[in-house]
Amino acid sequence: FKPIFLGTAHPRSELAQHRRVVNSQKCVRAGGKHNDLEDVGRDTFHHTFFEMLGNWSFGDYFKEEACSMAWELLTEVYEIPRDRLYITYFGGDPSLGLSADEECRDVWLRLGVPASHVLPFPLKDNFWEMGDTGPCGPCTEIHYDHVGGGRNAAALVNQGSPDVVEIWNLVFMQYSREVEGNLLPLPQHHVDTGMGLERLVTVLQNKRSSYDTDLFTPILDAIHKGCGGPRYQGLVGDADVGRVNMAYRVVADHVRTLCVCITDGIYPGLSGAELVLRRILRRAVRFCAEVLHAPPGLLASLVPTVVEVLGDAYPELTKNGDQIMDIINENEAAFLSSLERGRHIIERTVQQMEPSTNFPAEVAWSIYGNLGFPLDLIDLMLEEKGISLDSAGFNKLALEDAKRKAGGPQAGQLKDINTCLDVHSLAQLRSNNVPATDDSPKYAYTLGQSGQYEFSPCQATVLMLYRDQSLQEEVGAGQRCGVILDRTNFYAEQGGQASDQGYMIRLGQQDILFPVESVRLCGGYVIHEVTALETLRAGDQVQLFVDEAQRLACMTNHTATHMLNFALRHVLGSNTEQRGSHVTAERLRFDFGTKGPVTVEQLQEVEQVVQDVIKRNEVVHMAEVPLMLARRVQGLRAVDEGYPDPVRIVSLGVPVESVLTCDSEAAMQTSVELCCGTHLLQTGAVEDLAIISERQLVKGISRVIAVTGGQAKQAREVGQCLAMEVDSVSLRMKQRSTSIPEMQNLSKEVGQLTKVVASTAMPQWQRKELQTILKALQRTANTAVKKLEMQQAEEKARSLLAKHCNQPVIIDTVPADSLSILMKVVNQLCDKSPGTSVLLLSPQVSGEVLCACQVSKNCLPVFSAADWAVAVCTQMEGKAGGSPVVAKGSGNAKGMQGALTTALEFAQSKL
Repeated sequence: FKPIFLGTAHPRSELAQHRRVVNSQKCVRAGGKHNDLEDVGRDTFHHTFFEMLGNWSFGDYFKEEACSMAWELLTEVYEIPRDRLYITYFGGDPSLGLSADEECRDVWLRLGVPASHVLPFPLKDNFWEMGDTGPCGPCTEIHYDHVGGGRNAAALVNQGSPDVVEIWNLVFMQYSREVEGNLLPLPQHHVDTGMGLERLVTVLQNKRSSYDTDLFTPILDAIHKGCGGPRYQGLVGDADVGRVNMAYRVVADHVRTLCVCITDGIYPGLSGAELVLRRILRRAVRFCAEVLHAPPGLLASLVPTVVEVLGDAYPELTKNGDQIMDIINENEAAFLSSLERGRHIIERTVQQMEPSTNFPAEVAWSIYGNLGFPLDLIDLMLEEKGISLDSAGFNKLALEDAKRKAGGPQAGQLKDINTCLDVHSLAQLRSNNVPATDDSPKYAYTLGQSGQYEFSPCQATVLMLYRDQSLQEEVGAGQRCGVILDRTNFYAEQGGQASDQGYMIRLGQQDILFPVESVRLCGGYVIHEVTALETLRAGDQVQLFVDEAQRLACMTNHTATHMLNFALRHVLGSNTEQRGSHVTAERLRFDFGTKGPVTVEQLQEVEQVVQDVIKRNEVVHMAEVPLMLARRVQGLRAVDEGYPDPVRIVSLGVPVESVLTCDSEAAMQTSVELCCGTHLLQTGAVEDLAIISERQLVKGISRVIAVTGGQAKQAREVGQCLAMEVDSVSLRMKQRSTSIPEMQNLSKEVGQLTKVVASTAMPQWQRKELQTILKALQRTANTAVKKLEMQQAEEKARSLLAKHCNQPVIIDTVPADSLSILMKVVNQLCDKSPGTSVLLLSPQVSGEVLCACQVSKNCLPVFSAADWAVAVCTQMEGKAGGSPVVAKGSGNAKGMQGALTTALEFAQSKL
């Protein structure tokens, strides 16, 4: 309901008509402002997933009615004893200039709540904010005393006591928190109340904890059955020896969250909500493994029990049980292997550390960020070794990372400052009866005789200007501002389609262009972001010119997106659901739910289905129809409340009236979608579509990127050229050259081709095919080079062995194309004559000398290969390194004779 609070809901949408609403919401609270993750399990009432029962008023009833309805429901309908209920209200905040909410306090007193049960609390307890900015206001909370018995528990309210817990929060939205931090009164007052189902059920079932209710007991029983340890006893703190009861609560809570989120299309991942879910899953896995000592797979085995408990209320869980289990099992296996890798890294780092130093923050940050290793586990493992983490360094890295992540969106917010109307400006426009923008001219275009699109001209009046979050009648030259017109043919960014660009001119001033950089829709008003080259005023008459080439490219790609959606459903199955799309003039992006990776054959088939629709040059039918009628269309995606009524239906090849008939299955046979975008009038103009990228964003969601028309043709031509290059390399590889440099060049060529194939825009099915071939060619080339090097090394080793028969030390020069071959010659010699230590030099055409040596194990530790190589290469003004057994290096040819002498003298001194 945020668009209602902000005033941005489209005035013709169902959402904007709401005045009073009652609902139940699935809520997850485990990241960001309201972060409960670390509390879950420690006590008996916090949860990551909970069901929030809410009643809402949008500019209708306020404090009096909200409080009296809540009191009536709790005390008369649910018959909760009045003496067990305590009320809190906002006690004011002088620093913000906010006085106590005495209006709310007086309502409760009039309802008969004793004054000793009505308590004031400060901002942190009784002032609710959605985020850093936006609607907010004082709240009043209803708390329940589980003990009762006539005692006064006022002193325990808001003190974290498990016996006195909040069950219902009534928020009175009457302010807006601005970017600068100040509070402004909202034009309309709203009510947003929330009562946790779990806490209510606890009270109604007369339990002390939500974990003791029938929402949780079946899951706790299943955990006991799966791990075979002691039963859940509801213990907390020091009484909970070994944190076993905490583990029960963590696992029971987290598995519910995982089931609900995965069903709703959020999968454990690496950023945003997906990252939070990954942390929840990993926390549950750790408690299963380390505290409950359960075998792997316990977490996933609880899914059927969760489905049994929640499935009636949320039938979608029943359909997705197997998928949820697969995702949990896969992520658990990945995490357990990450834990193992993290442990090895910690062990190795500790071994290399100087005594009495802190564990390096960079290493901790790396395993925390890259392996998802929990910070408390790092601390625990270091504590066991008597080492501390460099916490200051770690916190600094975390802060830098947070700043880096915050940089992106904030930059975007500044950019939108002139096109996104704030709640006060929207209210002002409405109170001044400024009409919503008529943007129907954006659909005014036809297909001319020559097959060219003709866009109708549009004349408009400037109604208001918007700059620096305020409405203005006039904006001076050189300033950026938002322009609100009475009508427009510009398309505002929505429905995944990028906004139009172009320019406007003032009537009678043809030579001054006002460039339109972006267009946004906000609460029914279309705002054009313009840089005023001269003073612009409300009342000015303007002529609008859309960039026709950009618009036509967007129309082409948007129609192609609908065709692609239809083709994916046709090829992958009707349960393939759209998860998001974005259309620009250059390309189209489409995200969809899928059970597994898309195969090469499926990608080809999808492209073929689209090409068939293009060849048929189907008519694109578009019509506005009442929302109620649109809801009846079989096979249409779910219609949310944000759509304006009437809605626009886009149907390929089948007239909209045919789609709307009662028994029509047309929407199952062709593409039929609700869409406010601009489209082609016939599909033939798409010309071609090539999918140039397909990858899984997270398990279960794939993203494809496609291009159309000339770009698709170009992608296919590039693909053909690369396929011919791969064929050429393949042919040369089959000829099996016996020259090492030739094979190495072929291997390099394959490596370069692999990079080009990975980064070039070409059909994805072809990219996958070529990548498979190139991978095999790379293996063949590497194997061939190794084989030839071994043969060459063996021949050289044989002749050297004959020359230096059974000597304890062999020092010599030998021609070798690479250090790799020279090392192999040394290895072969030592294998054939185990008691011998060998050092070989190989002069190169470049003037460099390569050095390789190996020391017989009988001569260790007195004789070290690394020291030997350093002594020899230093003589040649070079460098060397290695282990006591094998070492290598290089130097300059000028010092080679001296180096041979040094090699012999060094060996003699050690033997």
